[in-house]
Amino acid sequence: MNQSKKSTVAVLQFPGSNCESETARALRTVGLDAEIFRWNRPAEQLQEFAAYICPGGFSYEDRVRAGVIAAKEPLMEALAQEAEKGKPILGICNGAQVLLESGLLPGLHPGSIEMALAHNYMTRSGHVIRRGHHCGWVNLRFEQDPQRTPFTRRMSKNSLMPITVSHGEGRFISRDPEVLKALEESALTLWRYCDSNGDIQSDYPVNPNGSYANIAGICNPQGNVAALMPHPERALYLRQVPSAWPGEWGERRRAMIKNNESWNAPGPGYSLFQSLKDFLSER
Repeated sequence: MNQSKKSTVAVLQFPGSNCESETARALRTVGLDAEIFRWNRPAEQLQEFAAYICPGGFSYEDRVRAGVIAAKEPLMEALAQEAEKGKPILGICNGAQVLLESGLLPGLHPGSIEMALAHNYMTRSGHVIRRGHHCGWVNLRFEQDPQRTPFTRRMSKNSLMPITVSHGEGRFISRDPEVLKALEESALTLWRYCDSNGDIQSDYPVNPNGSYANIAGICNPQGNVAALMPHPERALYLRQVPSAWPGEWGERRRAMIKNNESWNAPGPGYSLFQSLKDFLSER
């Protein structure tokens, strides 16, 4: 391994990615080195990096369906090899779609496409009231032990995280009963959409896309590969939280209005990137 890269996170960039710069900045903010890795570089160079993030955007304009073309790039074959070594890999929004389309997640049978991130169906009382792209703030509830993944070590079970969503195809679904069963029994579900009290409600807007069991993010059985549809890089700073948001994070946001020194205070998404730093520092 190139010694200069042994603690560096590669942020993958495909044609149409548009969140790579914000993601790299989030990594650097917590003290990690980050490098934007373009899709047309030699794929074998990926092995030089310590971890990987597939950021949000619209790779290949979401043609056919979101993430499917990027998932066929030679780069993803090399990424799968790094996943087998246990290296941390995170997909955010479009990056989550790429990881599912490549068969890296949920990872029960690596290489097989076992789940989909389907078109949003916003429902109430069992009826679809709206479809298509949705952008806004939501609440997530963390479901697992913090040691479950390299990205959750700074979180606590059942903690709430306000965060933004911005996607048109974010509904976690599967036709395979084995996969749906494993989401619970193998602790693959990391985050669920919830209300400000942490309660799970299937109706829109608590569930912003109709995702099965309110799932917002998952991991593979080994825990080193994870994906979530919301954008933690857009909730990196406390100032990004809406001032009227309910709960603990809203109270923190309102308190900072009178304290200019807290303008760059960590926000709810900070813990995800800080967790990765902690994990890499221990290796």
